[in-house]
Amino acid sequence: MSFFGFGQSADIEIQLDGSDTRKMAEMKTEDGKKERYFLYYDGESVSGKVNVNLKKPGSRLEHQGVKIEFVGQIELYYDRGNHHEFTSLVKELARPGELPHNTSFDFEFNQVEKPYESYSGTNVRLRYFLRVTIVRRLSDIAREMDLLVHTLSSYPEMNNSIKMEVGIEDCLHIEFEYNKSKYHLKDVIVGKIYFLLVRIKIKHMEIAIIKRETTGSGPNTFNENETIAKYEIMDGAPVRGESIPIRVFLAGYDLTPTMRDINKKFSVRYYLNLVLVDEEERRYFKQQEITLWRKGERLRRPLQQQLMAQQQTLQQMSLNNQQSKFPQSHPQGQPPEFSPQMTAAGAEPPSPQQSQSPMHEEAPEQLPTNPSPQPQARQQHFIAPPPQPEPELEPIDDDDTTPKLPSPPTELPNSIDSPEEEFLEAEGGLPSEEEEEDVDEREPVKSSSAVTQEPVPVAQ
Repeated sequence: MSFFGFGQSADIEIQLDGSDTRKMAEMKTEDGKKERYFLYYDGESVSGKVNVNLKKPGSRLEHQGVKIEFVGQIELYYDRGNHHEFTSLVKELARPGELPHNTSFDFEFNQVEKPYESYSGTNVRLRYFLRVTIVRRLSDIAREMDLLVHTLSSYPEMNNSIKMEVGIEDCLHIEFEYNKSKYHLKDVIVGKIYFLLVRIKIKHMEIAIIKRETTGSGPNTFNENETIAKYEIMDGAPVRGESIPIRVFLAGYDLTPTMRDINKKFSVRYYLNLVLVDEEERRYFKQQEITLWRKGERLRRPLQQQLMAQQQTLQQMSLNNQQSKFPQSHPQGQPPEFSPQMTAAGAEPPSPQQSQSPMHEEAPEQLPTNPSPQPQARQQHFIAPPPQPEPELEPIDDDDTTPKLPSPPTELPNSIDSPEEEFLEAEGGLPSEEEEEDVDEREPVKSSSAVTQEPVPVAQ
């Protein structure tokens, strides 16, 4: 009854895993249009889900089994009745029975071998597809989904240049040279043509890329030539000793890798055709075969993200090093100060007495009596804290935060709170009696001759 349209029927939908992120590529169909298909590579697993949606809800679908096939086949257009399958894998999704409602089936073809690349030419087509079949008594329900397969190759070890001398005896003698004999599909053909003898009037010269498709074998061999690209490289009559450069960019053309004896059914080869036309419209040509291969594409976007992440990591490390060297800066924009725990390289750590008497506890009367005129002018804006009993006067050391200051006579203080005090102490005279005892016990620090003795203003 279902054969006449009265029974239950169903729609089949195939969903591939990772279809949202999987790359797609274009390929020509039989009518010359381009369609996009999901792209796979050799050895890659094919998995997904099959959804069977019943057209009449509430009615059951009787079947003799549900299966899915992964097929790779070669179809010759002059022999459409015979399809040559070189890969055929079958998975059983459901045993004979009934489907009472919409059902989904999971499938997976693990690490499927795909030995050849998908191809659609003039007389032959090589395709991969998934086919889901619901077997029934009168008519089966089937659905196919085409996949595109690319075969990646490695860089050839031997890639010699092409160099050949051709011509017509006592009329024309030229020498052409191409940099390589094997090119990938995004490569550039670079070459030169040398005119060794010219005794005919050449009108122009052109170069073309020709694809030759060979199908069949023996007496039933068919050759089909297709000109992929052609352009003129010279116009006018050359003279002896001239050289014409050649540069052909292959990325802009619809090319496939070279295929030789694919399953003993067909071959695809490419040739560089050099043609010279004289003023009498006579054509002289020379063909040279080249080999094309597909190279894996580089993933540039993840690489850029990786480089950016590395740069951010380096910046974070440098920032952490700076923060460890200068833990905190003055809130009013003054130069950063050394903490009691962080001392300069080569300097001795301060004694407990020094760490207990920070510089901001000094009384104004304990400062040196004869400072330079510029510190006196800057001292007018300095408000000293109230005096403390028995303060200790400690000179400071030259650090990275206050460049071009005079070299200190003693070791490093534990902290600096204001540039005015730092500048006054740097320009001060001899230390007090308590400091002389500490200086005798320590090794004096030699002053640098490169540091100027003139006072340098410190920014507030």
